[in-house]
Amino acid sequence: MQNDIRDSVTSLAQSHTTIMAGKSVSFLPSSTPFSYAVLGLSAFLGIPYSFDLEQTDGLVLTVDGVSTSNAADALHQLADNVGRAGDSETSTRFHEIATSLPTKTAFAELSPIIDTIDDHLAYRTFIIGHALTAADWAVWGALRASIQAVGVLKRGAHPHVQRWMSYIESLTSTQQALAALTEVKSKKGQGSKAAASFSLGLPDAVKGQVITRFPPEPSGYLHIGHAKAAILNQYFARMYEGKLIVRFDDTNPSKERSEFQETILEDLKLLGIEPDILTHTSDYFDKLYEYGVQMIKSGKAYADDTGVEQMREERTNGIASKHRDDPVEENLKRFEEMKSGSTEGARWCIRAKISVDDPNKALRDPVIYRCNATPHHITGVESDKWKIYPTYDFACPIVDSIEGVTHALRTNEYRDRNPQYAWMIEALGLRKVIVWDFSRINFIYTLLSKRKLHWFVDEKLVSGWDDPRFPTVRGIRRRGMTVEALRQFMLAQGPSQAQLMLEWDTFWALNKKVIDPVAPRHWAIAKEGMVTATINSAVEEVKEVPLHKKNPDVGNKKTVYSKNVIMEKEDADSFEDKEEITLMDWGNAILKSKSDGALEFDLHLEGDFKKTKKKVTWLALPTPNQALVHATLLDYDYLITKKKLDEGDNVEDFVTPVTEFRTECWADANVLNLKKGDIMQFERKGYYIVDGVYDDPESQVSGAKRMEFVKIPDGRAAGLASKAGPEAVDASAKPKKDKASGGNFGKPVRGQGGTSSGTASSAPKLTQGASKGHPEGTKVYLSEGKTGYEIPITTKMYSVDKVGGEVSVSPEADTKMYAVKSVYDVS
Repeated sequence: MQNDIRDSVTSLAQSHTTIMAGKSVSFLPSSTPFSYAVLGLSAFLGIPYSFDLEQTDGLVLTVDGVSTSNAADALHQLADNVGRAGDSETSTRFHEIATSLPTKTAFAELSPIIDTIDDHLAYRTFIIGHALTAADWAVWGALRASIQAVGVLKRGAHPHVQRWMSYIESLTSTQQALAALTEVKSKKGQGSKAAASFSLGLPDAVKGQVITRFPPEPSGYLHIGHAKAAILNQYFARMYEGKLIVRFDDTNPSKERSEFQETILEDLKLLGIEPDILTHTSDYFDKLYEYGVQMIKSGKAYADDTGVEQMREERTNGIASKHRDDPVEENLKRFEEMKSGSTEGARWCIRAKISVDDPNKALRDPVIYRCNATPHHITGVESDKWKIYPTYDFACPIVDSIEGVTHALRTNEYRDRNPQYAWMIEALGLRKVIVWDFSRINFIYTLLSKRKLHWFVDEKLVSGWDDPRFPTVRGIRRRGMTVEALRQFMLAQGPSQAQLMLEWDTFWALNKKVIDPVAPRHWAIAKEGMVTATINSAVEEVKEVPLHKKNPDVGNKKTVYSKNVIMEKEDADSFEDKEEITLMDWGNAILKSKSDGALEFDLHLEGDFKKTKKKVTWLALPTPNQALVHATLLDYDYLITKKKLDEGDNVEDFVTPVTEFRTECWADANVLNLKKGDIMQFERKGYYIVDGVYDDPESQVSGAKRMEFVKIPDGRAAGLASKAGPEAVDASAKPKKDKASGGNFGKPVRGQGGTSSGTASSAPKLTQGASKGHPEGTKVYLSEGKTGYEIPITTKMYSVDKVGGEVSVSPEADTKMYAVKSVYDVS
């Protein structure tokens, strides 16, 4: 059974929205013992929490206007509402243990209590049932708050408790909550006002009255940067039981098309975001025109026909336009010419009269209206009324105010424009809007510029805007990113203002935590070089085995057992004579003979799989009645070879030559139960998402299918290193320890084409041996003592000049007084 990850994630998000309604909790960071249990559960449920240095109680939970400061009562109130209280008898016993822990300080008292918890967890994932309950949070919180208990656990004598605590503390919600608490405590000594109210919250927000907006331009597809803005806007709207407006900023008809609007709405739906209100800036064109006239009449705007380059130069140098002080009547006349679309009007634009030489150049008389004869995709369908369009800087604050937006969230790259935003509202006497900015998200080897992404599409270097190599919402979803992981990652950035160039490892590692518990396991064998094996004493049969050994809810699959099987060439080459190996989901087998392209094993089911070094996948040799599926596994590299393009860099100079890698495989027939978009794991290769299911014209079996799978990064450094850059060398230079990570599977040798047998490596050429001579300036890293990777040394910082000068001196020996004879030389 294939779990629909996307639907379950959406349901979880909706349930958290319901849970948050009418609840909030605040903590006194210095309270002893601190209520870790309530903090952890609040964060887990998505209930707003904050820290107050001035409150007298350790915590205050408010539910529908009613408050409590008792930690045990607060924990039960939160848990009862979501069915997380657990059964009464076991729950009561462990709540009593949690209550008693803070009173125990001696090792002799604590150790037996923790022994009891450890014994209980020996055969259980959680204290009660199959999910976290109040009992888990109560005991975890008590252990975390006790320095003595933490000391006992550090002795390593309670592995089950440590495993259980590690899981709870690996949850993103727990990590965020603990990080927030640490932040507050670090600021406490500074008397910081920010410390007293630190939380992921909006300033001056009133529950039930918050209105946020997400204003995309319908000129392309949403990328990961837009996703952060959209998720944060929805998060706060739901957090404060307010409304989310999605407003299309359709003020530039030259770039915008109706189809982009539809794709953006589809992308938002993919993210689990549905607006309460859908609007367009074009809905307010008449009103915006009136405000433009008002600005001119009040002397706060003027018409200007200065050329683009000259205007840029004047603004840079603080020089006033020659038209800055033209009479109001002249400016109104020119604005009317602009509106009519006349040749004369097309020469002019309207500029706000703010400042000529303000240090903040965003305030140096910005353009607020310009001409554009291109028909608008909405207003131009039935009439050509508009030939002039407001700029984003003019329209955005006005429409925000008109629509009742309380908090305008935007990236801090616009911070210099915040005073401009406020000036527009004040100049027109409109209701003020609070601007809350956050850091823009940037990733290494990643382009977010629409212009540059357009170039890749136009040059056919990618298959389209949903290409798995693209940072668009559709691209990363097609690569296997889940909504839940994306949401957690974005919220984890919190209110940070730091401009960082992020690595992709955390992003994908978080996604792995979401998909690993529910991704069904399957097998695939690379076609090129595959080896056939005969298994003596094998019984021909079909058995049902779990799709996920740790999660029976995922369901079962049918595994075919046969005397003749196929294996990976890489595995076959590694087998030693008479070696005992483990055939996964079968048992042990002992290698009897080995020849080119063929192996023979004696089945040894009595063998202990724990003692074998090699656990290998295999597939029964296909027959007309038990066919295998032709599968293509796709892996990708970054589109550019430089981590961050500088301002003067030309993207064409940094295009990665080969970015798609295909490996042809045979997959077990169970994969036919999957559909496009399903996430699964090919064991010992990695996680994959089904990219397509097609008819297989090469198969002789009627109705046969072939499938394509896109590899999902798992956050490991080796898998995320650029295959074209030096990082790939560094990542490959270390011996491969874990075949399950996928290693170098499917990656062609650098400089070759985009296909692979599945055994090739992206690393540089292997040396023949440690003793082989290497060119000067080459450093050799040994791998298993025999082979290494040649790494060029480009620095001279470690070089040492010869003491005899620049020229090597090799004098011939004219004496044998220092020669040492071999001990075996008896002559």
